[in-house]
Amino acid sequence: MAHSLKGSAAHSDEPAQPNRPDLSTDAIRTAREDLAACFRMAARNGFEEGICNHFSAVVPGHDDLFIVNPYGHAFRELTASKLLVCDFNGTVIDGDGAPEATAFYIHAEIHRRLPRAKVAFHTHMPYATALSMTDGPPLIWAGQTALKFYGRTAVDENYNGLALDHREGARIAAAAGDADIIFLKHHGVLVLAPTIAEAWDDLYYLERAAEVQVLAMSTGRTVSQVDPAIAEAAYRQMREGDAASASAHLSAIRRQLDAEEPQYRH
Repeated sequence: MAHSLKGSAAHSDEPAQPNRPDLSTDAIRTAREDLAACFRMAARNGFEEGICNHFSAVVPGHDDLFIVNPYGHAFRELTASKLLVCDFNGTVIDGDGAPEATAFYIHAEIHRRLPRAKVAFHTHMPYATALSMTDGPPLIWAGQTALKFYGRTAVDENYNGLALDHREGARIAAAAGDADIIFLKHHGVLVLAPTIAEAWDDLYYLERAAEVQVLAMSTGRTVSQVDPAIAEAAYRQMREGDAASASAHLSAIRRQLDAEEPQYRH
């Protein structure tokens, strides 16, 4: 189902990338390692689908460039040095290979049109994707974990096949609005965040929230929702320490990988 990015994907009215930027800074190296850790842990949790899903992060210090996984690699194969740096025209500035076509068309437009979205994680992880296939709002406010996302979700209702041109990414960016979590109808989910740690944290807990919701719905019994006032209060409690908790969560997965799969850093 994955497609390689062929030819020039550039907007004709945008200039080509000038001299190659310095990509050897400590901040960029850390971003590469953090992103590689997220790929590896996503694979462990079954969040990926073959070679079709993609994570990206704007390059620290270079708002016109983003790091993304190369076409043809499973998440569990990725390392910091295998990740690509691309511009918004589809030019690979650093790395071997090219991004998957839908990865470029979705992520370039998200980062171009939504500057707040420094990081974008797209998956077809099973439980959240299952909810994208149902009628009505995908998440219901019945489980505590789901309340982390109260008021933070949007739905792109206009599934139109594979994202193989800039219009698809532009439509998804417009559907996102101010939301951090976008359910792509009949497709999957997209998580937007200001940091890699917060994107990982949201991705992980989104799938956990979706999983328990699917289990609750499968009982055939009525799923009892939390009172809106309490849901709002719980959401605010969770968000107060979310950035710090997300940072600790990313550190925890890196410690696990350092002990068990240290090659992700290379």
